[in-house]
Amino acid sequence: MQEPRGSAATVDPDPTLEMAREVAEGLARQPKQIPAKYLYDPLGSQLFEAICKLPWYNITRAERNLLAAHAPAILPAAGGCDTVVELGGGSGDKLSVLLSAADGRALDVHLVDISAAALAQSERTLATHGSVALHSHLADYEAGLRGALRLRRPDGRALVLFLGSNIGNLSPGEADGFLLELRGACRPGDRLLLGADLVKPESELLLAYDDPLGLTAVFNKNVLARLNRELDADFDLYEYDHRVVWNADASRIEVYLESRSDQLVCVRGAGCCIRIDEYERIWTESSYKYEPAGIVEMGERAGFATREQWVEPEARFALTLFESER
Repeated sequence: MQEPRGSAATVDPDPTLEMAREVAEGLARQPKQIPAKYLYDPLGSQLFEAICKLPWYNITRAERNLLAAHAPAILPAAGGCDTVVELGGGSGDKLSVLLSAADGRALDVHLVDISAAALAQSERTLATHGSVALHSHLADYEAGLRGALRLRRPDGRALVLFLGSNIGNLSPGEADGFLLELRGACRPGDRLLLGADLVKPESELLLAYDDPLGLTAVFNKNVLARLNRELDADFDLYEYDHRVVWNADASRIEVYLESRSDQLVCVRGAGCCIRIDEYERIWTESSYKYEPAGIVEMGERAGFATREQWVEPEARFALTLFESER
């Protein structure tokens, strides 16, 4: 097995201080919130990979099927790109499917994730692609993308992957702003491959985020264990229940932790103590669902042109290939 070339990591400064600030701000809001990105510590990343294998969570399988079916078209359609940037790729399995269609082409592949465990797993997964030079960025999407694109060749083109319906964790305004910033970092001819989950029956959505085995509940409550460990908080995990709501008006799944009693919780590392009432909820995640035409409109609002869209009809998932035309 050939070792990946160029596997150097870039790191965001003071991630614990940033987490403390964002957690304090989120818990001061109404409703109280914990940013969803903090679900992905090493254990959270492993739990999420297990969730992706559950029969009720079909996002990953649907996307892999689309990538396997259309990878030979996606890479040639990327206009001869020599740089691939994947944002929040998790284990690297989906990128590996896409790279299998590269036919040994030399590519610089940049992995951007806030989870060191996910980056390490992606590197192991992608090490079998001998012609690929891997670069890891332990950073959020925006900082990692900027760092990756700064390293590309002066005359090169990039294919940016934002898969797994990660776009669904952003509010509509945040998604528009993120895509606008992404387009601003692109050169003419750069491509974006966007994976997005589609609207489907409420019963299917609720099962995906509140499975009968309780794995999604464990994944959700693990964020409290992380705050206890990393920010010296004193959340009692037994005093919270996993709650999932489908908000049809906003077209999103909402995930909460609901308190079983009146509580006073201190997060010493964030310099705050908060009162939480019985049945009060802490909002930990949103997952927006789309219609195919809405995905196209979202990309075009940011200044991208639509090149292709592939839809998995049974699981209701879409891959859309955009191009920057500035």
